[in-house]
Amino acid sequence: MRTSWISAAAALGAVAVTSSPRRAFRRVVGPGLLLLAGACSRNNIEAVNLANEADKIRESNPDEAISKYEQARQLDPSNVRIAWKLVRVYKKKEQWDKVNEVLGPVTKLAPDHADFFEMKGYALEQMAEKSPGTWSEAKEPLEQAIKLDPNYADPHFDLATVLYHLDDEHGALEHWSKAIELKPDMLPAYGYLGDLYSRLGFWDQAEQVAKEGVSMDTKADKSGFNVHELYGYLLEHKGDWTAATREYEAAKKACGACNEKGEQLIFFNLGNAYWHTGRKSEASSNILSFQKTICKGGAAQRYDIECTQASEILKNVSGTQAP
Repeated sequence: MRTSWISAAAALGAVAVTSSPRRAFRRVVGPGLLLLAGACSRNNIEAVNLANEADKIRESNPDEAISKYEQARQLDPSNVRIAWKLVRVYKKKEQWDKVNEVLGPVTKLAPDHADFFEMKGYALEQMAEKSPGTWSEAKEPLEQAIKLDPNYADPHFDLATVLYHLDDEHGALEHWSKAIELKPDMLPAYGYLGDLYSRLGFWDQAEQVAKEGVSMDTKADKSGFNVHELYGYLLEHKGDWTAATREYEAAKKACGACNEKGEQLIFFNLGNAYWHTGRKSEASSNILSFQKTICKGGAAQRYDIECTQASEILKNVSGTQAP
């Protein structure tokens, strides 16, 4: 039952872990944002007109839309709705420094909006991926978002990721568990929570979390990748290769081309599972894909153990060394 692993999360102390979870999706805030504007003026009206023009082109020409939103923001700095529209375009372009820059004054103009603090924290989280020494900067805005809206799942998810990188595994377990409690279909949270349990050696809790997570996967889209891969790994750990193969297949289906960071390992996991279940042709195909994308690229050193094992699998499957 879920209560067993939630209570375990609350009880566990900190243990050092080194791996980087990755967020898979974001909440989209609706249009009902507070419009903070003073008395109507020519600048206010012109700012709204520019923002309306930007709205029409933000999908087809995001750079031009950004230019218009920025002009509008200069004309009326108090209009946080315009600023939020600008943030959403910067977010889509993954310009996290700009997201953070725009939201700085916005969080002061609208200090009661959890969405603004959550997005600021998320932007700082993304920036910390490239500058690891800055993880602590994302903590405060996410905590503020939770304070403003305790029932908002996303800041709990993001705060868990931040705490994980700050070596606070107890806090990460607590907040990933809370994110699931608030939003039971948040599939990535199951994946990261279960993975942390397994790294801490709590295999039963990890399996409970993963099993519940895959049962919640009704959309069969990319958001289910991590939890299916995790469940496959846990089943592999138990020696149930048939069930592990099923979960790895579901993970591969979820990630599609599987060409994003961390996804290529599924080719190795699935190839290994096929080998153990006697499906030699499929094993060879997936292992070769893994070697092509990982073992002959920049990530080869990071996955040196898997690359060595991949060569051994190919020798056993085809009787020849990997090309």
